[in-house]
Amino acid sequence: MTGLSDTFIRHPSLPDPSAPLTASGNLRRRTIVSRTIEVVATASAILAVAMLVDVAFTVVSKGAPALSFGFLTQNSNGLAGGGIANALLGTIVIVAFAALLALPVGVLTGIYLTEFAGPRSRLANILKAALDLLQGLPTIIVGIVVFGLIVSATHKETGFAGSIALAIIMLPMIARSSQEVLTLVPGTLREAADALGVERWRAVVGVILPAAAGGIATGAILSIARAAGETAPLLIVNSLYNPSHTQLEIFGQGVPSIPMYIYTTYDLPAPSAIARAWGAALVLLVAILAANVGARVLLARSRAKMGMR
Repeated sequence: MTGLSDTFIRHPSLPDPSAPLTASGNLRRRTIVSRTIEVVATASAILAVAMLVDVAFTVVSKGAPALSFGFLTQNSNGLAGGGIANALLGTIVIVAFAALLALPVGVLTGIYLTEFAGPRSRLANILKAALDLLQGLPTIIVGIVVFGLIVSATHKETGFAGSIALAIIMLPMIARSSQEVLTLVPGTLREAADALGVERWRAVVGVILPAAAGGIATGAILSIARAAGETAPLLIVNSLYNPSHTQLEIFGQGVPSIPMYIYTTYDLPAPSAIARAWGAALVLLVAILAANVGARVLLARSRAKMGMR
């Protein structure tokens, strides 16, 4: 009895399976398109890095001559003298108070979306859409809203109003980053807590949050770095203050800040004022860069802790 292969005769229109593979026109077209997209994407990435390097080089070259010990330790003094000590301290106070408001709400929102809301929860879907909308909202609109709610009611601009505006800007980023990090926590930790009969809130506080602490801190640092450089909302709700006075009480009056210092100083009719504005921009750039590097280090440690690359 002959083999099964002898009982079948290949039709002339069918390809020969034993013939060597050759690239068809469709395969060549897809290869060209793939390589073209790869080249365009690589060129775009290089262009983005080049723009960042150009901005950093410009700020460093123009701001470095203005840096000195007195520039960091003295208050502004007229058009041609002083430094940014009060603006630096004011920025720290405003951003710190904003973080104090936004961090608990953002982290608790991320916990709710990850640990307590069901996959078909209507409230969770509405909350996610609201966070996405708030994250893409122009910051000047946030400033206008805070102006209508707080400044118009109190009839004065204060650092507190600026902190509220920055907290609103920070909130969606903290909530979304917390949600993503909590999602990456291995499910075996939750299953182990359930097997031991641990209540859900105790499992979240004692097991899940410690495992995701590094990632949550990363999102918080990135949101703080973004808020520290915002100018538009402060221009609306915290622009009236004494530029030569150190004001750390945010509820009574306006508080100096580095973004507002740069905005107001750059328009002064004095070359030394422009140089000081570049110096303040360099200080802000270095602070934001340090925050981003620190966030990346924390993220790498958090991913390694959770067994991820």
